[in-house]
Amino acid sequence: MAELPVALESGLIFFTEEITAGAGRHVHLDSHPVHTHSFIEIFTVVAGTGTHLSPLGTQVLTVGDVVLTRPGAWHALEDCHELEVFNCGFAPEMLRRELAWMREDPLLSYLLFEGPYTPGHQGALALHLEPAVLAEYVAHLEPLSDLRPPRTERYRADVIGRLSLGLGLLARVAGEAKFGTEAPLRFTHPAVLQAIRMLEADVTRAWTLHDLADACHLAPNYLIRLFKTNTGLPPLAYLAHHRAETAAILLGTTDQPISSIGAAVGWPDQSHFTRRFKAFYGVNPTTYRRQRSLP
Repeated sequence: MAELPVALESGLIFFTEEITAGAGRHVHLDSHPVHTHSFIEIFTVVAGTGTHLSPLGTQVLTVGDVVLTRPGAWHALEDCHELEVFNCGFAPEMLRRELAWMREDPLLSYLLFEGPYTPGHQGALALHLEPAVLAEYVAHLEPLSDLRPPRTERYRADVIGRLSLGLGLLARVAGEAKFGTEAPLRFTHPAVLQAIRMLEADVTRAWTLHDLADACHLAPNYLIRLFKTNTGLPPLAYLAHHRAETAAILLGTTDQPISSIGAAVGWPDQSHFTRRFKAFYGVNPTTYRRQRSLP
């Protein structure tokens, strides 16, 4: 099975092929330095041992451990002994297009949004798969290794289907660990969905909390409580995440000037844009674009 097509430069790991989702195996023999990703990464331990460092703390890894990291979330590996991981990665823009429906599913929303955005997690979520579930998860996603360009264009439905099966399985495990098996599913509050749609539809607007609360016909403090309960973040922090991810997509897929991209995501001052982007990805927009253009 091929490795996930990625490269590391200046602490950022990025796709080296024109793919939106992929999977592969990799064996770590020693350590792997602190880094972040331009995509959503899910790494799963299938053999060996190691120590994982992240905002979640220090974790001794064993077979079946899974760590999901949002773009910009940092982590590292130490003391690896034949640590074989099954990596799955997908571009965050898929959550706004092909996988947008996952926001409204309680379990998937927790896996991809609320869980990683829980205070202190800083974009990371850890869980554990029992042997039978681990085997099922890998079986769902292993075919993604072969669905790379030029095959991607003809097998797009397979990519989305395989990814959805794998994420669905992880979401059930994460949901059971968080909420138990008997608790009723809590769907995202309609007002929060409305607020998210407004923020994402008008990202260049100089949003204030009061503007958003007025548009949702809610008191500002109540909107904050609802938003944090449903997403793990206050509204304007969510907007900052969205702006950074949108900028990353534009840097990697267009040749727009960097100043234009900053303005297009609501950060028109280039110095401010550079600071905010680097806070999420660890590198400035110029470096990020250069990395994405490497062969």
